[in-house]
Amino acid sequence: MPVPIVLASGSAIRAQMLRNAAVAHEVVVARVDEGAVKDAMVADGAPARDIADALAEMKARRVSGKRPGALVLGCDQVLDLDGALISKPQDPAEAMEQLQKLRNRRHMLHSAVVIYENNAPIWRQIGTVRLTMRDFGDDWLAGYVARNWDSIRHSVGGYKLEEEGVRLFSRIDGDYFTVLGMPLLELLGYLTTRGEIAG
Repeated sequence: MPVPIVLASGSAIRAQMLRNAAVAHEVVVARVDEGAVKDAMVADGAPARDIADALAEMKARRVSGKRPGALVLGCDQVLDLDGALISKPQDPAEAMEQLQKLRNRRHMLHSAVVIYENNAPIWRQIGTVRLTMRDFGDDWLAGYVARNWDSIRHSVGGYKLEEEGVRLFSRIDGDYFTVLGMPLLELLGYLTTRGEIAG
């Protein structure tokens, strides 16, 4: 009999991806100080993909202790612009500033998922996508931020590819689901191999 699957994330899009794939799960948001961990790892010179992995594992570990017997999925995503991390914008002005930095340049998104079972890590995957933004004007950008602020304030870099944010880009190299915040195909493959979902 399949074991319960718990998503240790408050991300609406990650939960939607699992629902769309017909993966039964519940959501238990992990309460962790992401900022402090990220700052410490940046200070130590940790690569961006390692930071995404560590944050995902921290969330899975936190919730796994409360849910013995469940498969707990911890997820995180980090935006890497030439070695500098860009986080979720705090206000529309910061979103403008971030997108101006990303404009006409290539950056990377690292999306990590770590599965814990009974307080131990049993599987992990880090997906990386390379994205190139086109050159756009400040007036159009200001309108984009104003129209989309309620949504993009929850996203690193101030954009959502599944919404109007797709118009910011000229090229994307990598997996669409990884851009959304989770390497879904690899996760589904693992859950199918384990027999937790039919396939």
